[in-house]
Amino acid sequence: MQSAAFTFSPSLPLRNPSPNSWRRPSLSLRLHAKHSNNNNNSNSTEGVNSNGVSSTSFTRRSWTLLPSSSFKFRPLPSSPPRAAENAVPESAAAPVENPLFKTLELGALFGLWYLFNIYFNIYNKQVLKAFHYPVTVTVVQFAVGTVLVAFMWGLNLYKRPKLSGAMLGAILPLAAVHTLGNLFTNMSLGKVAVSFTHTIKAMEPFFSVILSAMFLGEFPTPWVVGSLVPIVGGVALASVTEASFNWAGFWSAMASNVTNQSRNVLSKKAMVKKEDSMDNITLFSIITVMSFFLLAPVAIFMEGVKFTPAYLQSAGVNVRQLYIRSLLAALCFHAYQQVSYMILQRVSPVTHSVGNCVKRVVVIVSSVIFFQTPVSPVNAFGTAIALAGVFLYSRVKRIKAKPKTA
Repeated sequence: MQSAAFTFSPSLPLRNPSPNSWRRPSLSLRLHAKHSNNNNNSNSTEGVNSNGVSSTSFTRRSWTLLPSSSFKFRPLPSSPPRAAENAVPESAAAPVENPLFKTLELGALFGLWYLFNIYFNIYNKQVLKAFHYPVTVTVVQFAVGTVLVAFMWGLNLYKRPKLSGAMLGAILPLAAVHTLGNLFTNMSLGKVAVSFTHTIKAMEPFFSVILSAMFLGEFPTPWVVGSLVPIVGGVALASVTEASFNWAGFWSAMASNVTNQSRNVLSKKAMVKKEDSMDNITLFSIITVMSFFLLAPVAIFMEGVKFTPAYLQSAGVNVRQLYIRSLLAALCFHAYQQVSYMILQRVSPVTHSVGNCVKRVVVIVSSVIFFQTPVSPVNAFGTAIALAGVFLYSRVKRIKAKPKTA
């Protein structure tokens, strides 16, 4: 048996194949090569030596081995060839994803996003009602997240990033505001009802517009400004009629809005040069680890070491129940953040924003039902107006973006 040597060169851009340029030479080893249009018909059989191997000088191109019994080789074109569709075996065709499967997968991710968020808020509220140390509770949540990140990276469940000092320096401000945002949220949840905290957090678009105008020079259109009116009015109406209202919880939720939106502004100004592995999930994992190391010394300085069994027993707290619910809250916190970024990789930012608005509605309704929170009709009306304004804001931003991309 005689053998022929082939040299496989790196992929080069190929021209669009013409219908006449795809021929199959009558050889025992079939070669599907794309010739130029100038040599369509003249070089189909010439240049074959006595060994049955063509000596035609091929230009450098990529070849792929197809799973066929005849071991066919064909070039990898930049776009699928039209004329050669019938010549490619069915086994070589790329698998087409089922649209129904993709829809079901996306629906399952949205369901998990909402479910993890509901359980996080319920367990977190129960912990904060029994253990009045929000800084320590936040540190525990970051600690559990750090262990999960180390587990994923250690077992190669997710690709470990390659970090440089400059990259860590760029991420550090994002980690700082992320830490403050979660700390202020926990402080608010410890003071007021879950439904009221999330009603105030519906003001995030308002602070996003203000901070973007101040630091990025992105001024809103009148339509965007108009969509903020029901948000501000609805939150004000809900605050006036809130049974659990107190200023500490109110301003903590407002501070959470400011820090969370500052994180978005900083992420645009920092201009982090991401590597291939630096996707959103990896970035969130790095921020989680950095947030733990940033907040742990602050928790010890401000609140001391209060999460020990001895202290909890002396305070009359059920240690086992507190530890279990703290762990579940931390797991749900990290899980819903990860699922949120997975959804963002599959849908547009506008769709994700609308989904986030629906998520807030689901969390508010579920917390009211679970905790039996007293809600007056006026309070419910104010909350509904604010959430409708958030939905309107996301739609207006979508309309505004079309002329810029055209």
